[in-house]
Amino acid sequence: MSKRTRTQGPVIRREGQVQPTTTDQRLLAGKDDAGWIHSDQWRILRIQAEFVEGFSTLAELGPAIGVFGSARTPKASPVWQAGVEIGRGLAHAGYTAITGGGPGIMEAVNKGAAQAGGVSVGLGIELPFEQSLNKHVTLGINFRYFFARKVMFLKYSKGFIVMPGGFGTFDELFEALTLVQTRKVTSFPIVLFGTEFWQPLLDWIRSSVLAGGYVSEVDLDLVMVTDNVDEAIRWVTGAGATGNGT
Repeated sequence: MSKRTRTQGPVIRREGQVQPTTTDQRLLAGKDDAGWIHSDQWRILRIQAEFVEGFSTLAELGPAIGVFGSARTPKASPVWQAGVEIGRGLAHAGYTAITGGGPGIMEAVNKGAAQAGGVSVGLGIELPFEQSLNKHVTLGINFRYFFARKVMFLKYSKGFIVMPGGFGTFDELFEALTLVQTRKVTSFPIVLFGTEFWQPLLDWIRSSVLAGGYVSEVDLDLVMVTDNVDEAIRWVTGAGATGNGT
């Protein structure tokens, strides 16, 4: 694919048609004048359209689990192979796998789910660097706005498996934890896959965040950590995963 390619929702732009900024960048950009009053209200219609498209596409999806992880994970990595096994395991358990639809861990999970005959969902996002939906996605939606995409993950997933990743993965993890902690969503299991990767973070939360009184002891029980694919799938699809309260 050309390096000068960008997907904006249902629109694909290439070469000279690629805009210098993303839709989110333009939405959040500061303005020095009042010109925004003539344009921002019209963005509401585009935002509304993304929600309508997402809701109508995913409404009959059935039970699903969201899986997060790095787009940079190489295929030779054991973590990538674990992603394939997780996607396969979710399909065998009767669950749809929902990812961000990109490369790395997302592609691995989508591949496992698709190869096992399950529904393999990819919720893509417009980025400054092109990241198209991977070839293993069997049902995909491209979003312009991060917040619309996040709503779809939370509304249609009954739990999350979070694999090693970077800032985007951390954002998704802590947003989910915040919603569970504040009871905006309920009965929502969250599994951290990869003890070596996640344990230092949990140790820091215990030694600094909990010790400082910023969270409660019970908040540390909101996640389960494992290196075992079967255990992760059992936990996230178990009796506790009865819905997200929305």
